[in-house]
Amino acid sequence: MRLYRSFPALGTRSAIDRRVAAIGAFDGLHVGHREILARTKSAAAALDCPSVVCSFEPMPTEFFEPGNPPARLTCFRERYEQIAAAGIDEFFCPHFGMVRGLTPETFIRTLLVDGINAAHVIVGHDFRFGTGRAGTLEDLRRAGAEFGFEVTIVDPVKWQDRRISSTAIRGALKAGDLDSAKCMLGRDYSMSGRVVPGAALGKELGFPTANVNLKRRLAPVDGIFAVRVEGVADEPLDGVASVGSRPTIGGGKTLLEVFIFDFDRDIYGRYITVNFVKRLREERKYDSLDAMTRQMHMDVLDARAALIA
Repeated sequence: MRLYRSFPALGTRSAIDRRVAAIGAFDGLHVGHREILARTKSAAAALDCPSVVCSFEPMPTEFFEPGNPPARLTCFRERYEQIAAAGIDEFFCPHFGMVRGLTPETFIRTLLVDGINAAHVIVGHDFRFGTGRAGTLEDLRRAGAEFGFEVTIVDPVKWQDRRISSTAIRGALKAGDLDSAKCMLGRDYSMSGRVVPGAALGKELGFPTANVNLKRRLAPVDGIFAVRVEGVADEPLDGVASVGSRPTIGGGKTLLEVFIFDFDRDIYGRYITVNFVKRLREERKYDSLDAMTRQMHMDVLDARAALIA
């Protein structure tokens, strides 16, 4: 999948060299998002032209609330990888600052007409665009009639009579309800990142952990989890993970630490994916390292049992 981070990178396209575009945040790439991408692929195949997903980085909610952003379900690389795995040809993801001040009319002209040269635009039912989110679906339809592109509005996808959304998934993850999150995502929730050096305390306690750089300001999960880890072997490996600030040893920045069962290879620098299968408990502060270590042994037993079930 080709990646473009600026309007000039899109290049100048001829009148017959058009694209089918999906526009949205696509954080988490849940079941509803996948329906939009499936429609995009199908329309692109029918027109024999490339499919492109248009999104922004940082996401608008992060841009406008830098001090209190919503938890990211996917960092930029995760979002890129999941969109590529869905079979999309191109990903256009400029800095949000490049478009935040565009009126709806200028947004359409700059992005959809001059930039992408859209033949067909596919968006969700709640799509808004332009400064102040002033652009409506009806504005988009009128522009399509004026500039010669088709518009498809995808209805919300529901689960248990509830609209699937990134916000609903964040709520489920925060509550530790990984089963509901999995149903809305269509897969186990996961976070990916590169293994970085840590303080090596886990190794001293008999639990050598892989410390993963989260690349996000706020994680959507916290606590202790039974997990499966991809990226270190041919098959996913079982383990137990902690997402938190480690209050027993002084606290600080939120970390993802993973203890992979029956595994002793050096994986510093490796890019791995941690799939969260079951939340075992909340993070706790212990009176001593011995008390914490005893609990870690119990967590391993609980995680092994959860992963067998």
